[in-house]
Amino acid sequence: MGRYDAANTTLDNIKHWSRADGLSAAAANSPDVRKTLRNRSRYEVANNSYARGITLTLANDVVGTGPRLQMLTADPNANRFVEQEFFYWAESVGLAEKLRTMRLARVADGESFGLLTSNEKIEARVQLDVRLVEADQVASPTLALDRQRYIDGIQFDPDGNPVSYDVLREHPGDVAFLRDDEHDTIPASAVLHYFRCDRPGQIRGIPDITPALPLFAQLRRFTLAVLAAAETAADFAGILYTDAPANGEADAAEPFEPIELEKRMLLTMPGGWKMAQMRSEQPSTTYAEFKKEILNEIARCLNMPFNVAAGNSSGYNYASGRLDHQTYFKSIRVEQSQLGRVVLDRILHAWLREAILIEGYLPNSLRALDSTFEHQWFWDGHEHVDPAKEANAQKIRLANHTTTLANEFARQGRDWEAELKQRAKELALMRELGLPADSDAHSSTDTEVTDDEDVQQAA
Repeated sequence: MGRYDAANTTLDNIKHWSRADGLSAAAANSPDVRKTLRNRSRYEVANNSYARGITLTLANDVVGTGPRLQMLTADPNANRFVEQEFFYWAESVGLAEKLRTMRLARVADGESFGLLTSNEKIEARVQLDVRLVEADQVASPTLALDRQRYIDGIQFDPDGNPVSYDVLREHPGDVAFLRDDEHDTIPASAVLHYFRCDRPGQIRGIPDITPALPLFAQLRRFTLAVLAAAETAADFAGILYTDAPANGEADAAEPFEPIELEKRMLLTMPGGWKMAQMRSEQPSTTYAEFKKEILNEIARCLNMPFNVAAGNSSGYNYASGRLDHQTYFKSIRVEQSQLGRVVLDRILHAWLREAILIEGYLPNSLRALDSTFEHQWFWDGHEHVDPAKEANAQKIRLANHTTTLANEFARQGRDWEAELKQRAKELALMRELGLPADSDAHSSTDTEVTDDEDVQQAA
């Protein structure tokens, strides 16, 4: 008979596993549970400097200055036109800033909602806009009871696809909020629901920092306790004590009586009494180590290395810094992929649908586009710790034909076609002005790599 030690309930582990349950994903993330987690995580992010810095760093690394569109249709002129017009529209609506807000909301709220609406104030031909709403507003109204295909304000079809969302017209936390039955039912095609699905059947998100919330509280409590102990020790300039036994030969002295001292003065003590200065025991030598370990545990649920979470790389060398960042950068690429699929692709489709309705706006080759047109998103690249080593490695990869210019420029978040065209313009202008158009890289022998060296380094 097979047995699992982890399935045995003993006197030693019964308390540890007492809160384990078999709730479904929807039941475990009930509205009351999500409300409690949202309120606590928002409070921690608002009052904990580490929590604020971690969330801001994560949002900046995922979104950066914003995504850039590259169309891949057969018409290059039409591609450039759409890319430029979409860029102007994204700037006018502040798309990058809204994406960063959505990522921040996912950390603290667990999810973020964007409504595709029309805004006449937008200074662009396409007046599509993305209006962000907090997760509190997407909820079941008072008179609407949850049922099999209607949960937490979301209506589903028999296949489990969202059909519509009920959005409260006022935020439940507003001072002027009176009724929670005034709502708008918005079709799912006009709603962007951005969250991380951890379990099959999960329909609403929980904060990304949920496992770290108790750790944030412990970190603040420990810091405040160390500070309080140091302040208490500093409040006493000295202590009057005696080595004499009880009822021994020592002058009488009132216990716990404060004595006012003057600066740089000599004092005489009562007979049999001595004065000693308080020794500061805080912060102890374990204080810094405790903060480091707990911050490392906090950042782990976000796949973030310690030096990024703490903003301190003093204990890192080059190799360990690069190694720790590999997992983090891979996680960033995964999040950017989800953000592009769940949010950006749907925004682009809505933008093209509205642009097609504008007479004479899009080129003729794009007016018959369906939802399968090819495109890709470019994000900000991550700067290398040692640019010289990265440039040399890039040169070797290109010489070995193990990479392409498209891939190398994509690592930096740039479009290879646009970069090459810009470089051609620069070289042409340099020749016209009589400037040396060729760099010294080809003539320098110390950085030149032969075919044999390429093979050796690649091996």
